[in-house]
Amino acid sequence: MSNEHEQNSLLAAYLAVGEDALKREAVITRLRARLAKLGDLSFNADDFDGETAEGAAIVAACNTMPFASPVRLVYVRNVEKLKKADSEEIVAYLGSPSESTVLALEAEKLAKNTRLYKAVAGLGAKAVIDCAPPKSWELPRRVRAMATGHGFALTEGGASALVELVGENTVHLNNELKKIALAHGGSDTVGEREVRALVARTSEVKPWDFTDAFAARNLPKCLSLLSVMESASPHALIAMCASRIRELMAAQSMARRGNPKGVAQALKLPDWRVKNHGAWARNFTAAELRAALASSRDAERAMKSGSDADEVFYTWLVETLKR
Repeated sequence: MSNEHEQNSLLAAYLAVGEDALKREAVITRLRARLAKLGDLSFNADDFDGETAEGAAIVAACNTMPFASPVRLVYVRNVEKLKKADSEEIVAYLGSPSESTVLALEAEKLAKNTRLYKAVAGLGAKAVIDCAPPKSWELPRRVRAMATGHGFALTEGGASALVELVGENTVHLNNELKKIALAHGGSDTVGEREVRALVARTSEVKPWDFTDAFAARNLPKCLSLLSVMESASPHALIAMCASRIRELMAAQSMARRGNPKGVAQALKLPDWRVKNHGAWARNFTAAELRAALASSRDAERAMKSGSDADEVFYTWLVETLKR
């Protein structure tokens, strides 16, 4: 493909939008590499931050003629933080953009009904690049694929542990994978134990991680998570556990009726939210779930009557999950 044809195939602007920071970063990196093949970007690139940039300055950069190159790149991060007046200046510019500039916009969130989003989308079907993050349950699989890119294999348990420790930001996860690759230095698969030895916790435990461990009847993991949930309220946790117990009771009921796939419809939840409920429900007998629900009510009453809430919850948790 000739440089002229490549330049003609470029759109006047692109918007990388979504919460997957690593994907946004990759989109901008690929665009820079594509433009660098056409000419020297050393004197033909401007970077702006939407939190502080003025629309007039961004438009002026876009209208600047390239130097010894057929194309310029103007990159604006944090586009969602632009003031309305500044955003409007970019919208106006996109009505008649420069033929020698590519405007790269990056945003974590930008509503589709905003004028700026519509202005970019109107430039072509490929102008908006969706960088939505993977679902929480999909993330360990994504992390394992990322690990192979760094030259090592990661077990499912290791990937789940990394997400638990670091959180769901894909850039942070990728950085930790780089560190693991350097520290590992072997051909063996990296498992959960090695991940926990090499990676420091930087993420607050999500309450649903705890209730997932509860549903899996994994008492050691529940106690481990509980020890680092500094801001978690025992009142909130026992209410969430009681809700999960009811969900598991519904899953058992559907299984008895010969309709295990009807859980999502019965609970009015998306399929991905209940994909493990059938397996989790088999960790308990029907009698155990009924007893757990009744005892959660008694524990809540004890908490509200002045008993030490943390102690009551801890005792209830152990009694409920012990085998």
